[in-house]
Amino acid sequence: MLNKYARAFFTRVLTPFAAFLLRRGVSPDAVTLVGTAGVVAGALVFFPRGEFFWGTIVITLFVFSDLVDGNMARQAGISSRWGAFLDSTLDRVADGAIFGGFALWYAGGGDDNVLCAVSIFCLASGQVVSYTKARGESIGLPVAVSGLVERAERLVISLVAAGLAGLHGFGVPGIQVLLPIALWVVAVGSAVTLGQRVVTVRREAAEADAATGGGSPRGSEATS
Repeated sequence: MLNKYARAFFTRVLTPFAAFLLRRGVSPDAVTLVGTAGVVAGALVFFPRGEFFWGTIVITLFVFSDLVDGNMARQAGISSRWGAFLDSTLDRVADGAIFGGFALWYAGGGDDNVLCAVSIFCLASGQVVSYTKARGESIGLPVAVSGLVERAERLVISLVAAGLAGLHGFGVPGIQVLLPIALWVVAVGSAVTLGQRVVTVRREAAEADAATGGGSPRGSEATS
């Protein structure tokens, strides 16, 4: 949902910056790696200490690399399967760091085992939601569904809530409750999205098998 509108807007905004980096000889892969490193550092340095405002600021600065690297590749005419693979793989690393940072906070200073478990569920379900689409496409299905909460929604909901919750440290009362609410919303939304994608893949697989008169053997995918 957000991917459709926000990505197009920010792509236009960031195009001049992407062109500037290309003129300086920076590669899209370098931007992907630096952006991911920045997100991971922001999440795992600040969030486990409960410094949600500054952690969100750092992460937000680097998360736009996900748009800049693709923009650079298109401008330079060097889009490749490797670039797409690297970008997708490191997105999973960044997402894991963000929700892992939340889990570490609630396992430690936040002292809330339930919210720690919710954070871990957000981490795991986000990975599985992405996997269902990738796996479905790898067996030749279109997986023609986006779902209620995709990666963009997960990041926006959780990071906006974390940034606002961090204002509690500046004396804003009661606002810290936004982060737990956001985590529950992301958890439920991710579960719904997973269900939507599984149902879609099941339907598309049944239609494809009926059309070809057979199916693919189970258990053939890589597990690592």
